[in-house]
Amino acid sequence: MRHEIGGRKLGRRTAHREALLQNLVAELIDHERITTTEAKAKELRRVAERMITTAKSPTLAHRRAAMSELTNKDAVRKLFEELGPRFAERNGGYTRIVKLMPRQGDAAPMALVELV
Repeated sequence: MRHEIGGRKLGRRTAHREALLQNLVAELIDHERITTTEAKAKELRRVAERMITTAKSPTLAHRRAAMSELTNKDAVRKLFEELGPRFAERNGGYTRIVKLMPRQGDAAPMALVELV
């Protein structure tokens, strides 16, 4: 039984799931709005909000922790130089998930994830 084990598996093995979320967070930081499935969007929100909270205090240790998580230098730079100061006064809730129409091909529930 999976009692008290958080997160969705998304039908992937651990390494693939972590890479997927890493890429989704990098794209969200870069474009500030992406379209994905609802399940991926809800998992993305967990990771992205932690990253933005880390960027609110721009120490070298936090930057290195973000770099080990993202590995995309441009995304880390934008996270610490633009998004961290933008959300400095906000206590969480940096992302918004808007449900969209189902995907045409397989009727998967889609969602728009954007930074507030």
